[in-house]
Amino acid sequence: MNLLNSSGNKKRELGFLILYAAAFYAFIIHRSLQLSRDHYLKLFGLRPGWLLPHRLNDVSDAQWRNFQGNLPVLTVVFTLFTLIANLLRTSFHLKARGMSIIWILISFTYLSYLHGACIIFILSIASVNFLFVKIFARTKYFSFVFWIFNIFFLLCNRVYEGYSFYMIGQRWAYLDNFRGTFRWHICFNFVVLRMISFGYDYHWAHRDSHFDHKKHIQRCDICKSGKTCYQSLQERGVQNDKFSFMTYLSYLVYAPLYLAGPIVSFNAFASQLDVPQNNLSARDIAWYGLRWVFSLLLMELMTHLFYYNAFAISGMWKELHPMDVFIIGYGVLIFMWLKFFLIWRYFRFWSLICGIEVPENMPRCINNCYNLETFWKNWHASYNKWLVRYLYIPLGGTRRKLLNVWVVFTFVAIWHDLEWKLLSWAWLTCLFFIPEMILKSAVNAFQVESTHGEFVVRELSAVAGAITITCLMVCILYLIKAYTIHK
Repeated sequence: MNLLNSSGNKKRELGFLILYAAAFYAFIIHRSLQLSRDHYLKLFGLRPGWLLPHRLNDVSDAQWRNFQGNLPVLTVVFTLFTLIANLLRTSFHLKARGMSIIWILISFTYLSYLHGACIIFILSIASVNFLFVKIFARTKYFSFVFWIFNIFFLLCNRVYEGYSFYMIGQRWAYLDNFRGTFRWHICFNFVVLRMISFGYDYHWAHRDSHFDHKKHIQRCDICKSGKTCYQSLQERGVQNDKFSFMTYLSYLVYAPLYLAGPIVSFNAFASQLDVPQNNLSARDIAWYGLRWVFSLLLMELMTHLFYYNAFAISGMWKELHPMDVFIIGYGVLIFMWLKFFLIWRYFRFWSLICGIEVPENMPRCINNCYNLETFWKNWHASYNKWLVRYLYIPLGGTRRKLLNVWVVFTFVAIWHDLEWKLLSWAWLTCLFFIPEMILKSAVNAFQVESTHGEFVVRELSAVAGAITITCLMVCILYLIKAYTIHK
């Protein structure tokens, strides 16, 4: 009888939540259309639209505008690259060494256009890092010195804005006229992550692994089916001959992932140079690409109807009523999620075609994240995996969780850019994060047995989810406001 009552209560609760969600989104959509219609003349970054007649398109976000504008050229270039790489692989039965050379040639062709003569800086720092790892990887103080070494270059690249050839000598100054179309030190942030990954994977290759492969196979559906999942590729390591300069260099500048990721560990990359991924079939990848096209159309529909980002960039949100500020903040959060979802999935799609599987960066919709920890695990997820593997766990993991979160987010801010507003954003996020961690520890220790208790916990979780979304909106609007004032 109790089970029947519980089932009936859950059905009624679900019905109420569906009606509530429908009413909530109907109100959000209606009010968003009103705000966009009433204030469009005061907004920056609106251009004539192409999808809907007589509607302007919100292209106020520079990153999205650049990606959207370069999409046709990128598609042609990557189509050509993948055809060449896959044709050579199948024709000559190339393995890791051969594919490393192919990808170095392809990627440096790509980088020549992006960075011009600044490739010299990339090669120089990468070579010094390789030598550093080979010399110091087996020493006990490797981790400490290695982090200082890489953070030093990360900071110097920003302080000197990619350096000038004139700094080397006047005879080299003419190379400053050939710096390409894209600032190399912006892209180099991702290269630094790969350099650290290579260093640690080589360092750990000479130690006993704590990864229990047999236990993992029992829990992993992919490995049970006879395939090899990404985690297994990452954790089981590669043979010593894979840690060559050619494989290392092809990993750093691998064209499909060079500009924006997702981030892949060196072990996983080197393994798939030998044996291309087989977890996703050609049909799966084609369907993945088709879903991406549908998502792109959804983004275009959204930017034609709702001018959320233009409100934020223009500073108009500061003149609105609190409820409207909430709507704009929520809309900006959705826009940001969908923007990065499209950018990261685009590059992951090309990597999959080339035989390299990488983590999905946005595996879960932002509306399905009920706390900050879940949000950060599913927003730029490959970066989160990188941070956990190479920074959080070496710092002590959960044993020093409250302290480590400050170190991790400080690094995240410095990695993005060397600015005080990013550091303050990171520390603001930590302030929201710590009470949640303490509360979750208390809730996990509390055992719920009654139906009423389960209902209370669900409702409190829903309230916590609403607070999470609000905290994220505060952080994003704070960051946008800081950048607007700076400009």
